[in-house]
Amino acid sequence: MNEDLEGALKAYLLLMDKAEYYEAHEVLEEAWHPLRLRKVPLANLAKGLINGAVTFEHIKRGRENYADRARRVIASYERHKHLCVEGIEYYALFATACQKVETLKKEYKEVFDVLVP
Repeated sequence: MNEDLEGALKAYLLLMDKAEYYEAHEVLEEAWHPLRLRKVPLANLAKGLINGAVTFEHIKRGRENYADRARRVIASYERHKHLCVEGIEYYALFATACQKVETLKKEYKEVFDVLVP
């Protein structure tokens, strides 16, 4: 497909590990734009991961209503994570990125598990 996506996914993972969520969103968004314009199927999965990073930036900044904002933004990731299946290009990188978002969701359980007292 495109080396830009591979590099962007690798950079995304490194930035997410450093809790540099805004930067992770930016680097993947740059690779996402051409995918979106060419209507590449992986564009939606990439967009979900972009929004996953934005979600944790809201939490990190802790502004007013950050939990509500985070829950709204994570919805894009939730809608598209099912697209991460074996056989897609860069599956290992996408799967690792999805796992990172899932791990962060568990770390911020109080934001995402609203049914737990």
